[in-house]
Amino acid sequence: MKRIIYIPFHVSQCFLNIKEDAINLHRMLKGKIEIHNKISVENAFDEEKGTLGLIYTPGVAYVATEINHNKELAYDYTSKWNNVAIVCDGTRVLGLGNIGPEGALPVMEGKSVLFKILGGINAFPLCIATKEKEEIIRFVKAIQPVFGAINIEDIESPKVFAIIKRLQDELSIPVFHDDQHGTAVITLAALTNSLILTNRKIDSIKVVISGAGSAGYGIFKILEKAGCKDIVVTDSKGAIYIGRNDLKKDDDDNTAFKREISEKTNPRKLTGNLADVIRGADVFIGVSGRAGLLNNEMVRSMNHDAIIFALTNPDPEILPSDALTEDYIIPKVNDPRILPTVTDTIKDAIKSHMRR
Repeated sequence: MKRIIYIPFHVSQCFLNIKEDAINLHRMLKGKIEIHNKISVENAFDEEKGTLGLIYTPGVAYVATEINHNKELAYDYTSKWNNVAIVCDGTRVLGLGNIGPEGALPVMEGKSVLFKILGGINAFPLCIATKEKEEIIRFVKAIQPVFGAINIEDIESPKVFAIIKRLQDELSIPVFHDDQHGTAVITLAALTNSLILTNRKIDSIKVVISGAGSAGYGIFKILEKAGCKDIVVTDSKGAIYIGRNDLKKDDDDNTAFKREISEKTNPRKLTGNLADVIRGADVFIGVSGRAGLLNNEMVRSMNHDAIIFALTNPDPEILPSDALTEDYIIPKVNDPRILPTVTDTIKDAIKSHMRR
């Protein structure tokens, strides 16, 4: 029988010099984004026909006054309607962990490029030098006038869940969490296709998710909504289930999201580590942040036509060379492929706000 392995797009490409090439390209570019004017500068300073007096003083004062009287006009008279802030504190970047705001900057610049290329959106990387939840919330609320939407990116959990909830409750503009929402959408899309290929239904499969952070939580939520009835989520302590000792405190905000997972997954109350719960599974989804977590023996213990999403990057839970023991199909999956849909959704959310 064939097994289907879904892995991160970049892992499947044999770029032997990818590290050197990436560093050299960034050194040459000195940044992947820049600002361009919509106004031609050819006649800007012409006293009679120039535009300088319209885009800046004295003409712009009339525009500013109009917006002052009706702040919603900022969507019509400025770039607010198409601006998205990518906010990151550098605490959970890719699979690299806490590398700080400076280390996160090239990653967020890359995401800005994807927003522009795939959605035509002006996305600004704002990598900030604070890890405090309340400071991050205050910062985002303070920059709200400039942006039509907020994209929270690579902030550690469980802190990020509280940040997202507060911002969605307190801001008047859309708030998107790429690590949670984007990863979940592309995973469901890939799973739907693979189930069609193997002639199975989502309500009849066993799914094991390794990792209970932002991505794991988002994937569990979307799979549950899609009708998956047998989901087991594992974290560093093993399977998550109702009554696990560290999840018994109802007043602990740091474990609230894991308590929700325990209440809505693992119907057989399986215990143990990943090797224990993966036996007989149809699907493995790895968002653990741990390279090499899944081994060949675990893969062999899964059901026939097993589906594996090893999504941790840059180094996934298992490489094809470590898993391939028979005929396999290896599609390419990476969450930037979902970005055109995501950017369209963000635009629709902004337009919906503008209509209000």
